[in-house]
Amino acid sequence: MTAFGRHSDTINGKEITVELRSVNSRFFDCNVRITRSFGYLEEKIKPYFQSKGVSRGKLDVFIEINVIEKQTVNIALDSSYAKGYINALQRLRDEFGLKDDISVMSIAQNRDIFSVTKPADDIERDYKDLCVVLDAAYEKFVSMREKEGANLKLDIIVKLQKIKELTQSITQISTEDISGYRDKLAERLRVMLSDNKLTFDENRILTEAAIFADRIAIDEELVRLSSHFKSFDEFINAEEPIGRKIDFLLQEINRETNTIGSKCLNPQIARIVVEIKSELEKIREQIQNIE
Repeated sequence: MTAFGRHSDTINGKEITVELRSVNSRFFDCNVRITRSFGYLEEKIKPYFQSKGVSRGKLDVFIEINVIEKQTVNIALDSSYAKGYINALQRLRDEFGLKDDISVMSIAQNRDIFSVTKPADDIERDYKDLCVVLDAAYEKFVSMREKEGANLKLDIIVKLQKIKELTQSITQISTEDISGYRDKLAERLRVMLSDNKLTFDENRILTEAAIFADRIAIDEELVRLSSHFKSFDEFINAEEPIGRKIDFLLQEINRETNTIGSKCLNPQIARIVVEIKSELEKIREQIQNIE
């Protein structure tokens, strides 16, 4: 979901600022930008949020760390890379007749020739210090997500209630419609056979009419819809992530609704089916944005 969180603090000689921004996405996509000299901490950031239960959304994490007190680091020269880099500069100079200003300082501007390492205990300390600021920024971030989540929940509940009411209307119409349709079909069969001067078995006509009426009955679909609505109510009030569960449940509700639409011949029910599908699509769009 859309959210923002930012926090700054000074810890163990480091000014640390963390800014979190997320927008809606069906999957979890975490992009991290961190001060280059602390790049070794980047691989710990995504697991940090996954451990917090973040599983959806495009999350951008901006981390700035400024050292205000001297820290112990080991700087090593990548001799192989430096040699290749100098050779390339010399070829560039010779091939294009450029002024030879190759010097230690000019070469040192390419920071890739150096590797900066820190003792393992320092790396863990840096991450621990970063987590203090991450936690504070995450609290603000989650607070905003929870507010949006509460609004989404209310909106989804309202839409689901409308779907329940529309389904109840279908139940009432169908109950009256099936009984009347069976009688009308039986009467039409009698008239057709009579007009063609054909003999007919009254019991057979009633049986065939009942069989056809049973084929267009939607009792089973309505029962399954009722079960799905009950599961939906349970999911929407659960404390655990329910986005994907509800997404699947919406597919099942949509499937039963389509079956009802294909079975029923009543134009009034057909119009209600269209309304239900419209509300389902609105809920599905919202569900993509929640955990």
